[in-house]
Amino acid sequence: MGRTLTVGGLTAPIPVIQGGMGVGVSLSNLAGHVAKCGGIGIISTAQIGYQEPGFDANPIETNLKAIGKHIRRAKEIAQGGIVGVNIMVATKRYGAYVQAAVKAGADLVISGAGLPTLLPSFVEKSKTRIAPIVSSIKSASVICKLWDRKYKRCPDLVVIEGPKAGGHLGFSYEELESVTQEGYEEEMKGIIEVAGQYSEKYGRHIPVVIAGGIYGGGDLRHALSLGADGVQAATRFVTTYECDASDAYKQAYIKAAKEDIQIVKSPVGMPGRAIRNAFTQKAKEERPASWKCHQCLEKCNQKDIPYCITDALIHAVEGDLEHGLVFCGENAWRAEKMEHVAEVMEEFAKAAGEV
Repeated sequence: MGRTLTVGGLTAPIPVIQGGMGVGVSLSNLAGHVAKCGGIGIISTAQIGYQEPGFDANPIETNLKAIGKHIRRAKEIAQGGIVGVNIMVATKRYGAYVQAAVKAGADLVISGAGLPTLLPSFVEKSKTRIAPIVSSIKSASVICKLWDRKYKRCPDLVVIEGPKAGGHLGFSYEELESVTQEGYEEEMKGIIEVAGQYSEKYGRHIPVVIAGGIYGGGDLRHALSLGADGVQAATRFVTTYECDASDAYKQAYIKAAKEDIQIVKSPVGMPGRAIRNAFTQKAKEERPASWKCHQCLEKCNQKDIPYCITDALIHAVEGDLEHGLVFCGENAWRAEKMEHVAEVMEEFAKAAGEV
């Protein structure tokens, strides 16, 4: 029997969380199949209702309804497996998104893109487990200390997201240039220690998973050797038949060479990692005409930003890569073929059994 992952009393037979990918890359189909195969499946709530009627007129209300729809659908596919959501702290009306997920029966809420200081207040009296995403010892200490003091509770899980992750990154451009693998591994061990201190205080183990650059079984074995309880992997699941993105989006990963993976400046001011394409080149040079705001991020100021992140991500996931931003992890170039979720999970299960 290999290593398992227990989060707040729920046990995943394989210590792998599929990372949340928005817009529309990890919805109910991908999350449901990962959960069915023994991992923890995560739906991204970022503009989750983009395919629903009414999205253009009322994006937030449409998203809130879609959260329930996708959680129910994922749970049907999962047949008892663990299904959670990823909700960015930077989301406009963040609390309403968390409450919609709780109401729909999400097993777990994972939150990054800011420190989820208020998260416990939105899940009170529910069974939904909560997990912050942190990238430094400092942020792990701050969130654990604050939840302890203000809510008399600790995280049910901690996700460490390293500099090799895809999408928006919790590092400055300078940090991304200077951070080394060895240096960051020391940081990871420090975060695991912080979680250990609060595990002791609360008399229960707080599992820690490592994310960012996790691609195969070898990465899982390495993470476990550092003292982590499991991994969160996202990029690997994009090139599965069950992933909710278009075939063109998946092929962009398969065709990408190592040198095509680049750090881009997101319009919301954070560095992100994406595949170089016509859109990323054009975004550096010109500013599109004005667009309709889709109410996605709290701190987005339309007059100051070069393009709409929602439009760019929706174009990409639907397959219009010329006008789309294709977020990816550092190892997207390793994708060579389409796979089934079951095959990917089998590789991780084998690695977990060897530790």
